[in-house]
Amino acid sequence: MQRGKCFSTLLVYSYRVFADAYHMKTEHKKITFSKMHGAGNDYIYIDATVETPHELSDLSRRMSDVHFGIGSDGLVAIMRSEVADFRMRMFNSDGSEAEMCGNASRCVGKYVYERGLTDKTVVTLETLAGIKVLHLHVADGVVESVTVDMGAPELRPELVPVLSRNPEAKIAEQETVDGITYEITGVSMGNPHAVIFTDSITDSQVLGQGPKLEVADIFPRKANIEFAHVIDRGTIEMRVWERGTGETFACGTGACATAVAAVLNGLADRDVEMRLRGGVLRIRWDEATGHVFMTGPAAFICDGEFYLG
Repeated sequence: MQRGKCFSTLLVYSYRVFADAYHMKTEHKKITFSKMHGAGNDYIYIDATVETPHELSDLSRRMSDVHFGIGSDGLVAIMRSEVADFRMRMFNSDGSEAEMCGNASRCVGKYVYERGLTDKTVVTLETLAGIKVLHLHVADGVVESVTVDMGAPELRPELVPVLSRNPEAKIAEQETVDGITYEITGVSMGNPHAVIFTDSITDSQVLGQGPKLEVADIFPRKANIEFAHVIDRGTIEMRVWERGTGETFACGTGACATAVAAVLNGLADRDVEMRLRGGVLRIRWDEATGHVFMTGPAAFICDGEFYLG
C-alpha cells in the first residue's frame, strides 16, 4: 500500500475510534427520568432498581432548578429493597434528603405498576420513615388512585422533634417567632410538621412567616409548616411551606399531620377532605389501629433525558 493511502486509512480509522469514543462518552452523560405529580406536588423520578446514579443530592439540585434544569419540588430515586418490595429515597430541591413524602409514595406506586416493575396491587415501600403500604386502585391497567397506610402519628415532642413545655404533646401551644405569637400543634408523620389553624390563609403567612418558622429554634431539624383553615368538621383547606423546598401545591404528610392536629384540637372528625392548592386528598385517622390513611391521585407529566454535562 502506498504511504499516502496508508496515512489516509489510519486517519479514517482514528476518526472512527474517536467518534465512537465520543458517542459512548456522551451516552453516559445523560439520565432517563419521568416527571410526575401527586395533587400538584411534582417530583422527578428515576428508576434506580438496576443502577443508582452518584451524588443524588447534587442531581436533585440540578434537575429541580426551574431555569437550568427541569423544574420540580425535588428528586425521587426508586430502588430495590432488602426489606420491602421497593425503596424510595427522596431529595428536596435544595438537595437535602427527606424522610418521607406521601404524594411521592403514591407516584412511586403508579410508576412501578404501570412501568412493569411489579404486578402487585399492594406494594410495600421502604422509606427513611419506615415501611409504608401502598394500596393501588387499578382500572384497565391504569392506577387511578393510591391509598397509603402512613402509620401512626408521633406526638411526643422530642420525637417530632419540637421543643415543648408539655412532655406529652404539643397541642395549640403558644410560641413567639420573630415577634409573632402562634398556636402550634406539633406532629410527625415520619418528618416534622407544625400545624397552625387560622381564620383565613394568606400569602403573608405562607410566604412571609413560613420560611421563618421552618428554621425557628424550637425545631431542631427544621419543620414543614402548615397553615390550615377548617371549613367544617369534614373539610379543611391547607397551604404548606415545605422544609428544604418552599411552598408546594400539596404535601401528603402535611395533609395527614393537619388532619391529626384538627382532631386533637377538637376541630374536625377523623375522616376529612383536605383541600390543597394542587387538588384534594382524603385523610382518615383510624381510631382502631391509630394509623393514618391517605388516598389521592398520581399522574405522569412527561418522560425525558437529562444531560449531566
